Amino acid sequence: MAGEAHSVTDLTPDEVSKGIADGRYLLVDVREPNEVAVEAYPDAVVVPLSGFDSADLPDPAGKQIVFACRSGKRSVTASLAAQADGLYYDKHLAGGMLGWKAAGLPTKVG
Repeated sequence: MAGEAHSVTDLTPDEVSKGIADGRYLLVDVREPNEVAVEAYPDAVVVPLSGFDSADLPDPAGKQIVFACRSGKRSVTASLAAQADGLYYDKHLAGGMLGWKAAGLPTKVG
């Protein structure tokens, strides 16, 4: 609907990690390939924001998509872009990779 306000819901690293483990969340990393090559979320699908197209998002197959990036800024942008395309993907990982690591959660390196 035109003029409808979009909002993005902050999720903590622990909430996201638990949701992935429970099969409720699908993590979509919107960082660039060079960033992902250095350090990645263990179970994320990568859809870089630089060429972001909602059509490139995977079918969540009953899960809720949660966007993630480095600090939590690009993931908000991606969520709003998806919502602008009519997809109700309103969740993101607050704090991004920085928060994820600060929470002591595992990453894939190299």
